[in-house]
Amino acid sequence: MPQRSDKKLITTDRIFVDLFVDWAADAATECGCGLRLFGFTMFTSATSVFFGPPEYLTGDGQKKFRPSPESMTVPPEVVTFPSMVAYREFEARGAHPGHYGEDSSGSTVVRRIATTLSAGEAVTIRSCREFEGEYLNIYQKLLKKPVIPVGLLPPEKSHENTDQEWKKIFNWLDDQKPKSVVFVGFGSECKLTKDQAQEIAYGLELSELPFLWALRKPSWAVEEDNAIPAGFRHRTSCRGVAIIGWAPQREILAHSSIGGSLFHSGWLNARLLVEKGVAVEVSRREDGSFSRDDIAKSLRLAMVMEEGEKLRARAREAAAIFGDRKLHQSYIDELVKYLNKEK
Repeated sequence: MPQRSDKKLITTDRIFVDLFVDWAADAATECGCGLRLFGFTMFTSATSVFFGPPEYLTGDGQKKFRPSPESMTVPPEVVTFPSMVAYREFEARGAHPGHYGEDSSGSTVVRRIATTLSAGEAVTIRSCREFEGEYLNIYQKLLKKPVIPVGLLPPEKSHENTDQEWKKIFNWLDDQKPKSVVFVGFGSECKLTKDQAQEIAYGLELSELPFLWALRKPSWAVEEDNAIPAGFRHRTSCRGVAIIGWAPQREILAHSSIGGSLFHSGWLNARLLVEKGVAVEVSRREDGSFSRDDIAKSLRLAMVMEEGEKLRARAREAAAIFGDRKLHQSYIDELVKYLNKEK
């Protein structure tokens, strides 16, 4: 697949594609130039193991391995150690048709992944052995082809935020005690219902912890102030900030006053964090609902209660791994060595 530049001809013989880009497999074959395909996934190794190799994702293998929502509520048998990485029943009811159900094109999410996994000579994965090495080992055995961790790909340090409103908020953060503030942020993809937003607000109030809550204006809120309970800002103004709109999450999480966060990390990702002892999962009812008391209890356990000290210690250890740029660069170096060796 030659590409022409102003000065010389560049020949591409490798292509890295997201696992969802199944058409790349046909494109690599049709070009007839020996193009080597590498799949890339942002899923954790634990999530990758949960869904399994290509033969588990389609046809008879899928019917045997994941035939129903109930089958997604237990870890796969190949995981021989205690694992929490599985869906709750209320989650599985939506996750099963979402992954295995056909869309308007007649394909499925997992069928696309299976195609790319089968076609690629190796899979690169955003993971590291220091955090989930046991799952990496299992995934390697399942795929029967190289699984190459590329580290966690930590982002470059951000530039200083110049927005005046956020400057005031960062000044407020500067005045807080180290590791004392809870950051609450669910991003733009997680759509909170009115009941959920209300319970989170009251839970923050009950926790009596300093907080910074960044909330996108929900579709059900006529005005921005309708997104949070009446009087909430007034009652919590001495220890918290609630802002409706976009938030510079990376800069916030890097601030020295942030000691924890309340967020939706993805169902299976959340279970992995809890399994590793670095997070607390808010208790949910059978229908997926939660209460303000559940929020307050989980926040206080994670942030200040004596029973949560082991969790905070493990979180500090994990943070050291996640932020070790030298470590994660070494994974990129290993990938480069593999590519050079396999020419």
